[in-house]
This record gives sequence, C-alpha cells and structure tokens, in this order.
Amino acid sequence: MPSGPDNLQVHVVHHPLVAHRLTELRSADTGPERFRALVGELAGMLAFEASRTLASSPTEVITPMGVAPGARLAPPDPLVVPVLRAGLSMLDATLGAVPTAEVALIGLRRDERTLTPSSYCDTVPARLGGRDVFVLDPMLATGGSLSFACAHVRARGAGAVRVLCIVAAPEGLAKVTADAQTEVWTAAVDLGLNDVGYIVPGLGDAGDRLYGLLAP
Repeated sequence: MPSGPDNLQVHVVHHPLVAHRLTELRSADTGPERFRALVGELAGMLAFEASRTLASSPTEVITPMGVAPGARLAPPDPLVVPVLRAGLSMLDATLGAVPTAEVALIGLRRDERTLTPSSYCDTVPARLGGRDVFVLDPMLATGGSLSFACAHVRARGAGAVRVLCIVAAPEGLAKVTADAQTEVWTAAVDLGLNDVGYIVPGLGDAGDRLYGLLAP
C-alpha cells in the first residue's frame, strides 16, 4: 500500500519529533508509564495535522491593545471516537488539539481465529448530521476494527472521517481506505502483518503495553 503523494487518503507525518517519540515507543524497554505518555504526545501531533482542514469562521477578539481578527471552529462540533480499549490512550491529547470536540465510544472485540470484530459498547449518536469524526486507535493492523468503526459512524451520518493511528500496516490501510471518504493520519507505515495479525516490526500489543495483560 503506497503511503506517498500517490495515495491522498494516507498522510504519514514526517517530523523529527514524531520520529524520536516513535523510536522510543517501539522499544521493548519502554515501560507502561512512559509508553502511555508517548502515545498521548504522538496522538496530539497527529490530531494537529489532521485538523488542518476543519472548517472555521472569521471573528474578532478584543486584545489589551485593540481589536484583532481571528477565527473559531465552525459548528457542528467534531466528534472524537476512541476504539476501546487502546484508543482511550489517544483521547486526552486529541481533545487538547480539538477543543470543541465531543466524545463517543466504540468498544470492539476481535475473534482471534477469524480476526472479525464485534461491538460490545456503542455511544455514538444515532444521527451525526454531517459532523466531522476523528476515530482513534494506536494500531491499524488488519483494519477490521477501524473499518468497522468508520462504517458505523458513516452509517449514522458522519461527514469527514479521519482515522488517527500511530503505526499502520499496508493491509489495514487498504481495507480502511477502500471507503474513498476516509483519510488516515499515521506516524509510520510498517512492513506488514505476521501470521497472527500483528504489525511487523510494530511495537507489540498496544493495549497490553498501555494497560497490562488482562486475564479474560
């Protein structure tokens, strides 16, 4: 899957500060506390880049020295949708970058044999009325969960759908961007998936590194 200018739906954020954080994030020696901090920092950088095309309206503001022209984000307010559980790690930083956004949750579980997602939590409003939506998940691997989430918000009337992920695989990018109206912002496109659906070289299981290995 190309990640260059011939694929306008996929935006790889090339920046030395992004690369520095991603390198530390990938390391097996990075512990959970630092891992969580790095995910948040990278999420804020991705959200900043992905927000460039949000609509705004002109306004004026009174400064201590006079009146200055300005701009405010135009309604309707964007919606941020983290995919549970790992997507929660990107939420605070995304809200910091997009201050007018509201939040809805999608919880998905994956069948480890078929890799097919199913929903166990859904707080997305029934009618989104064309609101821009940011869908958050640190890893875009097979694309099953994120394509499910994107199709779900699209069916409820989303406008532009922007996926923010830290590391992506070509297989997942192909699946998510099959919808021509979905765009992806990522820090890296890796080589591909192994035989159990993990990104290689990736960074391991993001959920486990963020929150610990939970017994079923």
